[in-house]
Amino acid sequence: MPEDHLALERLAVDLARAAGRLIVEERPDRVGVAATKSSAVDIVTVMDRASEQLIRSRLAAERPDDGFLGEEGGGGGSARSGITWVVDPIDGTVNYLYGIPAYAVSVAAVEGDPARSGAWRPVAAAIVNPATGAEFHARRGGGAWRVMNGEATALQASTRDDLGLALVATGFGYVAARRAWQAEVLRHVLPRVRDIRRIGSAALDLCRVAEGTVDAFWERGLNPWDLAAGWLVATEAGAVLGGPRAGDAPCEDLAWAAAAGLAEAFPALLREGIDAAPAEVPEAG
Repeated sequence: MPEDHLALERLAVDLARAAGRLIVEERPDRVGVAATKSSAVDIVTVMDRASEQLIRSRLAAERPDDGFLGEEGGGGGSARSGITWVVDPIDGTVNYLYGIPAYAVSVAAVEGDPARSGAWRPVAAAIVNPATGAEFHARRGGGAWRVMNGEATALQASTRDDLGLALVATGFGYVAARRAWQAEVLRHVLPRVRDIRRIGSAALDLCRVAEGTVDAFWERGLNPWDLAAGWLVATEAGAVLGGPRAGDAPCEDLAWAAAAGLAEAFPALLREGIDAAPAEVPEAG
């Protein structure tokens, strides 16, 4: 029997809301750093782990045949039901740590195997920023929506078609070599667009593409939990998403999203910048 995407969307919203309440209401006076990951500045807080555990426990009780892939607890692969939940318990952890109100809980139900690039697609999603109260949600074929103060608004990506007037968002990794490479690509892009915004949450960047408050976004180094929910919200709002080569899905090597009118010029500009940048040299392990 085909999955009920509306039911999955509603569950995603419920889970993201509950985790959002948790990370705000149970936030310690001083948020402790529980661990670091790729570098000393790539942090995990105790609340990242608490948020993910809440979502994972709810899903285990309500949908035991589904798979789970979370940023902090791992998991992966497809499940008996064919649905895997891909979760970022706090997207924008550094913002959360510093008290900057640009972080979110990101929850998506996907079909396929999110451990394999290009082998999965989101079908229902929710992104909740508990600091501002903004909620974004979508399901495949159902459009994308923002709920603020109880009022739902259908989202529509920008109609921008002039790259030189495009406001573009991006993000940077935590490893020095990756950041240096990203800066070289940025040097090529910046003079050719209106301006750049650096918000600190890929999930919220993709929502901003969906609502038209930025015209395009790109980043290298995103994982499925960074992408899954925002991918669907942006697509359902009419944005176009892609990866390193024409026809590729967004992936770790490159993920971009743009208004439909920029869907040829923007990735072409990125590829020019990537081709012009020195090769990224991994740091010695």
